[in-house]
Amino acid sequence: MSVELVKHSASDSDVLWAARVSTAGEQSLAEVTKDPERSKGLINYLMRDRHGSPFEHNSMTFFVSAPLFVFREFHRHRVGWSYNEESGRYRQLEPVFYVPSEERKLVQQGRPGKYEFVAGSPEQHKVVTEAMEESYRQSYRAYQEMLDAGVAREVARATLPVGLYSSMYATCNARSLMHFLGLRTQHEQAKVPSFPQREIEMVGELMEARWAELMPLTHAAYNANGRVAP
Repeated sequence: MSVELVKHSASDSDVLWAARVSTAGEQSLAEVTKDPERSKGLINYLMRDRHGSPFEHNSMTFFVSAPLFVFREFHRHRVGWSYNEESGRYRQLEPVFYVPSEERKLVQQGRPGKYEFVAGSPEQHKVVTEAMEESYRQSYRAYQEMLDAGVAREVARATLPVGLYSSMYATCNARSLMHFLGLRTQHEQAKVPSFPQREIEMVGELMEARWAELMPLTHAAYNANGRVAP
């Protein structure tokens, strides 16, 4: 998985500026940020008591490269998100496919809603790698044969599996990102447990790392208050 922050307008001062208009009217940035301890306390209060709208006055655009099955989960997040994805109708798709690394846990134990994943054996990893690579080669060969025969890209792409890599721009604000992270990452400070698929969690972790650099007070308050989106 790869995530690049391509542009942003996001800082803790955006939260403070939006929140203080309710009690102080219009203020300059210098006035809003002149007391660091007060700023930290206000952001924590907003997070704790779930006053969410001040966390919406910012923007982050990420370029994400991941398998199609990750994007299918990603697009479940619609409020506060905008997406533009690479199109298989308008360009020939490259033969880049996902094969789990040896660190990827392969075996699911337990029933739905109460299960865990454990490491696979070397034999299981061998089966996964060989089966996926064989399937990918066959499907892309069929895709290429259809293109060579003059079949439209939008028809030929139907043979390609969800392990194919795609790319997209994803734009969000801090509030929508916090909601995403609450569902798509596991964290020891989370009040509400989540059981995300590892591949989308990897994307979430990369996005969170960039967001934490931009809005450290907001990120700290999010963790301190159980990683529940306000």
